[in-house]
Amino acid sequence: MEIISKFTIGSDEGVDDLFTVIKSSVNTTYQELISAEEIKQYIEGWDPRKMINELNDLSNQLIITYADHKPVGYGILRSGSVYPGSSEEKRLTELNFVILKEYDNAETRESLWKKCRAAASFTDIIWTNILTEDPLLEFLKEIGFSIKENTQSTPFQLPSYIIEMQVGKK
Repeated sequence: MEIISKFTIGSDEGVDDLFTVIKSSVNTTYQELISAEEIKQYIEGWDPRKMINELNDLSNQLIITYADHKPVGYGILRSGSVYPGSSEEKRLTELNFVILKEYDNAETRESLWKKCRAAASFTDIIWTNILTEDPLLEFLKEIGFSIKENTQSTPFQLPSYIIEMQVGKK
């Protein structure tokens, strides 16, 4: 299987690939926790034009991972995005890091992480809000993320952690 992660622009094709991964991930992640109707309403609320505009903001970057040309994961980096209680003296970048369950393996993780890490080399801290039960949590801890606080994730207010990784000088 050929695994490749690449920067993707906010275009119809890029957003289609992103939404393909998000839809599959949301359904898989939440099917045991949230009603099918709530998931359906959440997915129907997505606005491709709004996402294209968001991704074309110069402070945001989208990286999509493909397995044999099929989108199977993504990383979205948002420069300047902070969480309550974060350091005001540091440059923070929020990371959304998702890999579809059936493609979650070392090669896919490494491919996506290397691109995300390279894209965030300018920041002091990379952070994310990750479900407490997310299978990627252990991988993120292994590469240097640490739990900062317990919280809840959007959109369904489920138990999660704010985790962060020091990138720049401390």
